[in-house]
Amino acid sequence: MKKGLKFLGVLAFASVLFYSCDQKTATTTESASSGEGMAAEDMKVAFVYTDSVINKYDYFKKMSEEITSKGKRFDSDLQSRARGFEQEVATFQQTGGNMTPNQARAKQDELMQKEQNLMTYRNNLMQELSADEAKLMNDVYEQVQVYIKDYAKENNIDIILSYTRGGAMWYATEAIDVTASVVDGLNKKYAANPAGAAPAAADSTAKK
Repeated sequence: MKKGLKFLGVLAFASVLFYSCDQKTATTTESASSGEGMAAEDMKVAFVYTDSVINKYDYFKKMSEEITSKGKRFDSDLQSRARGFEQEVATFQQTGGNMTPNQARAKQDELMQKEQNLMTYRNNLMQELSADEAKLMNDVYEQVQVYIKDYAKENNIDIILSYTRGGAMWYATEAIDVTASVVDGLNKKYAANPAGAAPAAADSTAKK
């Protein structure tokens, strides 16, 4: 079971992270009711490189390493079980001729059931790892989203766009790139309260 993490494929979890300050939203609503909208030049816009924010987020890196280690443990355990099953099959092939027909059929049925159990166990391991990866991405998305809102408020930014390759944004001047600042602040927030981040899923399946 060579199950690699495919986080980059999930990194395009949002093409745009949109934030409008409460004060600006109220102003816009009032303006809209009077037939006026916020002028583009009055809006402060910034953007972040999504993959950089995710890959440089210390929580993401830590949990990714834990999931990778978990996958290696699962792989080692599965291979050990598979070798044991293969050895049992080889032994039956060598000694089956000495069994009665009923004994041989019973052993064949037993081996078939063990093979099915092994397949089910493998599928359970893969599903658990997939669930861990999905949970991590959801946790990261929520944490980044919360921080982006706070960052926007603190810096009086009306809109923060998320740049991903193939996404909706094709170009933006580097002058409004706040990726480094967001990553720095996100990591400082995590370092100040690691327990505030969601924990990884328990390693339960491999113990069965």
